[in-house]
This record gives sequence, C-alpha cells and structure tokens, in this order.
Amino acid sequence: MILKIEEMRTIMIILLLLSTLLILLLLVLILISPGKPSPVKDREGKIIDGSFSEKVFEDINGSRQGMFIRSSRRSNPVLLYVHGGMPDYFLDRKYNSHLERIFTVVWWEQRGSGISYDPLASVEDVTTEQLIEDITTLAKILKQRFGKDRIYLMGHSGGTFVAIKAASLHPELYYAYFGVAQISNQLESEKLACNYMLAKYREQGRRKMENRLVKVSVSDTIPSAYYGIRDKAMHELGIGTMHGMKSVVTGLFLSSLLCRDYTPGEKFKMWQAKIRSGVSIIWKDIIDTDLKESVTLFKIPVYFIEGRFDYTCSSVLAKEYFEMIEAPEKKFILFENSAHSPMFEESEKMIDFLESVIKEDVAKHH
Repeated sequence: MILKIEEMRTIMIILLLLSTLLILLLLVLILISPGKPSPVKDREGKIIDGSFSEKVFEDINGSRQGMFIRSSRRSNPVLLYVHGGMPDYFLDRKYNSHLERIFTVVWWEQRGSGISYDPLASVEDVTTEQLIEDITTLAKILKQRFGKDRIYLMGHSGGTFVAIKAASLHPELYYAYFGVAQISNQLESEKLACNYMLAKYREQGRRKMENRLVKVSVSDTIPSAYYGIRDKAMHELGIGTMHGMKSVVTGLFLSSLLCRDYTPGEKFKMWQAKIRSGVSIIWKDIIDTDLKESVTLFKIPVYFIEGRFDYTCSSVLAKEYFEMIEAPEKKFILFENSAHSPMFEESEKMIDFLESVIKEDVAKHH
C-alpha cells in the first residue's frame, strides 16, 4: 500500500509539473502574440515617418479574407503578393524581404489559409477558378483604395499557379507579373526532386533515408507516403524553403509561433488550415497541369525569379517554361545562393532588381 501511494504521488507531481509547464508556455505565447502588425523601420531600426503597417480584412467574393499591408510611404506602387501552400508573412518578419521599401506590399492570406481560414467553410469552395477570381477582385479593391491605375502582381511557389493565370486573364490590372519559384509542370518537378534526393542520400551513405525514398518514389503518380518524407528530406538537403533552412520545425513552425503580428488564435488557425489543405488546397489541379500547354501568352512584362538550389518547384523546369512564354518583355533571373525563397535569402539583390523594373515602368508611363 505504501508503494502504491508513493507511485500515485510521483504521478501527481509529474502531472502537476506538466500542467504548470503547459500553462507557462501558453502565457508566453500570449505575451509574444499581441497580434498588432509591427511598424516599418529603416536600416537603423527607427520607425519611418509616413510609413504604415496594418492588418486588414475585406469581404472578397463572399468570404472574409485578411492581409497585412506594409509600406514606407503611401506613394509607393502597390504589390499584391500571392503565397503558396501557406502564408509566409511571418518569414518576412524574421528574414526581412524589405519589399515595403519600394512597394506598398499586400501580404494577402488567401481563402482557406492563415487569418482567412474559416473552419466551417467547405474545402470544395476553394478552387483554382475561385482563387483567380479572388485575386482579380482584390486587385480592383487595391487599385481603388490606393488610387492606382494598375498594381504589380507577385506569386510565390504554389501561388504562382493561380497568379500567373490571373495575370494572363486580366492584364489591364497589372504593370507586370513576378513569378518567384514559378510552377510549370509540378509532377515532373516532384520526380526531379525525388531523384535528386535519392542520389544525395546515396552519395552520403545515408541508407535509411535512401531506402525510405525508394519505397515512395515518384513516377506518373505520387504515392501518399511520399508526403511524409518530402519536406523533411528537402530541408535537410537545402532544396526546401531556404538553402540554409534545415528543419521545418525550427524554420517554419517555431518562426510562425514567434511572430508577434498574429494573435495566438490566428497562429492556431494558420496551422489548422495547413493540416487541412496539405501541400496546397488546390494540389490536385497543380499536379494535373502543365502550364506550358495552357498559359503562355501575356500582354504585360513577365519576370521569373528563381533560386539555383530550388527543387521544391524546379528552377530548371521554370526556365523551360519561360522560354515558351510570349510577352512584351520577359526576364529570367537566377539567384545563385537561394533555394525556394530568393526574396528572403538574397533580399538586397531582389530589391535591386525590382527597383530597376519600377524605374523602367515609371519612365515608360511618364
């Protein structure tokens, strides 16, 4: 009986410690999550006069959708940023793309994602066509709000799949389209990535990872078990989100929890949405489509911005797609030290290029 009492006491102490730790973690999360957008600052860390940073919600085609808008000055041209599988505004707060220096940048969290996620809404409501319609509607809202004739459109990763279609369908809304980690033929991209990872693990003598990939190799279909190893392997080998980001947990999950611009509830919604949607909420469309066969004609300039180490969306396939595009102007820019996110990995080079585009456009239209 004495032994049982001691055991119960030990269990109670452990449970108490765990409960206390959980409460402390929740308190810390609340303290570091005021949910107020951080101000725009200069290189010395001082808030820029005339700058603004805000969290905005708009009714877009019957859906309440949120976005973060940041700018060093109200006269900046407007850039609508279309994210991929999940919003990455929190990465901007950590790695600083500095897009707000030259744009009024709108970090839109699209239908079914991030702060726009509605757990009661049906997944079937989020289609490729609906997202394109949302982009078009939001572009018109932004034009009116900021008094612009046109805006710039930038897609990243999975966001490029819908953004490039929107640019092709409604060129009258945009000065130019920027495709960062542009999707082209994603099924072929997954094959290339899988083969690359297999070769690398074999070269490193890491038989366990090699064998796991052999069992889920991508061919004309993608085995569901492949997704259980895909992100881990890509990040370990430097071909994922960033060339130097080796872990999804520390690189993405913890970074999102530490971002002060979201409330605790918004952080929970972000990952709830991600778990529900998987790689992308429109992944089947993305996998089933070769954009080289359907979206090649443009009436506005098109710029592809690619990282040399990117196998998440193959930069090699993006170049093949780029060669088939017809546009009044087009450029393919390769970032030698980047993987999937050049705007965070080589931000100064990115800003220099984007600023040169803006200056050319200003000269053309004046």
